[in-house]
Amino acid sequence: MKSFLGQRAIASAISLVALIVLVFFLSRLTGDPTTLYLPVDASLESREQFRELHGLNDPLIVQFGRYVGDLIRLDFGESIRRSEPALDAVLRAFVWTLQLAVITMALVTAAAIVLGSLAAFKVGGLFDRIATFFSLIGASAPDFWIAIVAIVIFSVNLGWVPTSGTGSVWHWILPISVLFIRPFGLILQIVRGSMITALSSAYVKTARAKGVRNRPIIFVHALRNAMLPVITVIGDQAAALLNGAVVVETVFGFPGVGKLMIDSILQRDFTVVLAAIFVTAVAIFLMNILIDILYAVLDPRIRY
Repeated sequence: MKSFLGQRAIASAISLVALIVLVFFLSRLTGDPTTLYLPVDASLESREQFRELHGLNDPLIVQFGRYVGDLIRLDFGESIRRSEPALDAVLRAFVWTLQLAVITMALVTAAAIVLGSLAAFKVGGLFDRIATFFSLIGASAPDFWIAIVAIVIFSVNLGWVPTSGTGSVWHWILPISVLFIRPFGLILQIVRGSMITALSSAYVKTARAKGVRNRPIIFVHALRNAMLPVITVIGDQAAALLNGAVVVETVFGFPGVGKLMIDSILQRDFTVVLAAIFVTAVAIFLMNILIDILYAVLDPRIRY
């Protein structure tokens, strides 16, 4: 296991380095920050002083070398827009995104496993058809469209929940509900397919022949062996939730790392963009390693 974790750590580090290099140089293509932070009629001297202050006058390769040197010391630089350490701004926003992702994935996982298992128990039945219909719709619907429609219906027309912010529990309902739909539809389908295979296996038929009741057959005998492909999808969807909540956070004004990243790109706040991508990438890499460890825990036949 130690050798496996070491190999995964090395592979993740290589991917992280490649990502940082790519984002560093691409972010510089967004334009000159002086056009945003200085008046239109600012003098050339003022613009040069601004660039010099933030290290933008040096050639790109020199800027990159300086950034890598600082990064080794875990110094992500200072935000141009906020005049504070970029890492502090990112970690503060990442806490919001992490809370949103954890709550959403906990609800998605519980609901998808229970409903997917029940749908697989009687394939073609009424419950199976209803669950499959709604899960396919949820897996196919675009998040941004659902978010806008939800705001129009539940916030503007009905006035049940706020349109944005995080001031109370009511502010969390729409973001969680919108983020819930797509992963729920995908995971439910995987659970259903895996459970259909598991319920048709010999050991389940033996348990039924011994008179074991349906509930232990579904949630004890079959579910454990059906969880391996489900865990993979759960891990992928959790990573996608951390990485892809950008649109939903922006639509609902949720102060997460996704919205911070979009705002920083528009504001050409390069240090915050790089810090946000670094923190998000590290979280995703750690999550993938955790999923691999869970594989070994659930299936002792797996040897890394």
